[in-house]
Amino acid sequence: MLKIDLIKVFEAFFTQITDIANIYDKLWVIHNNKVYDLTEFALDHPGGAEVLLEWGGRDVSKIMTSPTLHEHTQSAYELLADLCIGEIVDNTVTSQVKDVDSIFDERTVDKFHPETTDIKSDLNEKFLNLNKPLFAQMFNCNFSKEFYLKQIHQPRHLPYSAKLFANPMLELLTKTPWYAIPILWIPAISYYIYMASGSLSSRTIIVLFLFGIGIWTLLEYTLHRFLFHIDTLLPDHPYALSVHFALHGIHHYLPMDRLRLVMPPILGFCIAYPIIQLGYMIFPENIACGLISGAIFGYVCYDMTHYHLHHARPFTQHLREMKSYHLAHHYKNYEVGYGITSKFWDSVFDTVLYKD
Repeated sequence: MLKIDLIKVFEAFFTQITDIANIYDKLWVIHNNKVYDLTEFALDHPGGAEVLLEWGGRDVSKIMTSPTLHEHTQSAYELLADLCIGEIVDNTVTSQVKDVDSIFDERTVDKFHPETTDIKSDLNEKFLNLNKPLFAQMFNCNFSKEFYLKQIHQPRHLPYSAKLFANPMLELLTKTPWYAIPILWIPAISYYIYMASGSLSSRTIIVLFLFGIGIWTLLEYTLHRFLFHIDTLLPDHPYALSVHFALHGIHHYLPMDRLRLVMPPILGFCIAYPIIQLGYMIFPENIACGLISGAIFGYVCYDMTHYHLHHARPFTQHLREMKSYHLAHHYKNYEVGYGITSKFWDSVFDTVLYKD
């Protein structure tokens, strides 16, 4: 591991004055005498980037173990290990520097990249080998459901997308860039609006469209809670675990995988088809088309929001709150906090995730 002389680091800080707006570009903390670069992780922090900024440049060893301040889970420590960039050479240096906070808040140094994660160490868990296709391992697994659920809810993080299938065509179908969602689904929205416009007024279509969005918000909650998190009713069998893993387990196992954050089109079509057919059974065709157009638009907004919460800097207070809320679902308690775009249905069904 790279050895870092903390005094030299501080001297470098004082020689490189930057605007405070660049604070997100360089963010280091000290934990158990080691230095960690949290720059890239700041926006993904379940408690929000503001918490990290508050503690940037300080020794966080005590706060991370304090139940009354900000106690962290084992998953957090595993993630922190991947972000270590060096260690303090002289243990007495920290106590000799009285104003560490201002140094990290106002100064910066050239960014160090954390060492590549040693995937082999993860094999000690006797779960999945991230160097090999994951789905075949799941399909032939011999571990229990209890062990599986425990493992997928201890997130792993890779700088690339883990391989699901050995077959390149199947593998390609599992990866979806975020922009594919509007490209594929906006034409469908236009089609259903066009079909509704044949016999309905513009005002009626707008009302149905808005109702469709509302229907989607309930579907969003229902699918996330009762399909993607069907943990209690999930059969203890490799095939059932494999289906669960493909639907949602992989997202909790590798939550920051950019190419497996939005729903693959094939899976999206499989879920949408029976829902659309149900709409045609309940409502007249023209009304169903108006509702379906709004529901699909709601889905597009959901998937875009989901990706944004994981990988972008929120630009509104609501998005900042939902980012913190959703990441807490991943890193603190996956059994509550099912809302992605809002907490409304969590409030209705008493599944709100309280972070404090």
